[in-house]
Amino acid sequence: MRVAAIDLGTVSSRLLLASVEGGAIVQSSKVTEITDLGQGVDATGRLSEAAIGRVLAACAGFVRRIDDFAPDAVCTTLTSAARDAENGATLIEGLEQLGLRPQVIPGEVEARLTFYGVAHDFPGQRIAVADSGGGSTELVVGRYSPGEPLSLEHLRSLNLGCRRITDRFLADNPPAADQMEQASAWAADLLSSYWQDAGQCPDRLVAVGGTVTTLVAMANELAAYDPAFVHLHELTVADVEKCIALMAPRTVDQIAQLPGIQAKRAPVMLGGALIIREILRTGGYNALIVSENSLLVGMAATLREVLDGQDPVIGWTPVLS
Repeated sequence: MRVAAIDLGTVSSRLLLASVEGGAIVQSSKVTEITDLGQGVDATGRLSEAAIGRVLAACAGFVRRIDDFAPDAVCTTLTSAARDAENGATLIEGLEQLGLRPQVIPGEVEARLTFYGVAHDFPGQRIAVADSGGGSTELVVGRYSPGEPLSLEHLRSLNLGCRRITDRFLADNPPAADQMEQASAWAADLLSSYWQDAGQCPDRLVAVGGTVTTLVAMANELAAYDPAFVHLHELTVADVEKCIALMAPRTVDQIAQLPGIQAKRAPVMLGGALIIREILRTGGYNALIVSENSLLVGMAATLREVLDGQDPVIGWTPVLS
């Protein structure tokens, strides 16, 4: 069974083409483009024409790849930036003209999809999963065993992300020390309330998203990004502090020259690193495990269930094209 999943986030637009057998992905390819859809949304409440154009251009390329792949089903989702923007319909119309059937999903569905994608590597284990994106951060505690219902204890989507925190607090280039302190305090306040309500934290914290994968690449000075190296790699508080110390005195252009960083991600990397540090601190963790299996993998598994005529494990049914 072949499926295609598109995830249009606040910072990046991503495509997964996957062959699925027996509930497992047996072959896949992924394309990620930094399209910065959420630039300025926190302040204006609107998507810019330039941002919409970047996403539509990326999706036009995705559609060509999808046509060549000839999947049984395609699913297209939009997350935080599209949820926040008052003119999201303009982007939706452009995507429909490309032949896609886009859905703006709520934060809870985003969190469920991400947890489902991650949990396949930790069957039966009680884990915490953090997905820190551009506009929001989803946190979930729960467990999943194949063939059993998804068991989620505590789920929350916070309006906290690397693009949002950068636009709101880190105005200077490089930001002043007090700007970084204010950003960290804001993140800590939001995150602390989650962990307090979650009760006893699981022993294992797993994180997904472009910020944590880039932090692994930075901390290990990867000349070329290696997903096999990054997947299930441990990222410690000391690693994150090291990366923050490297970025804090530098301009965005200088950050873009550091090993392991995509130039287009450089403007939001410091803000993203501050969020990851506070996720670790407020949860009482010294380290986390980085996963490459995020929302897209959860979507692929859900598409397979729908095509098989099953009720989706996560309790959400996608619109297919």
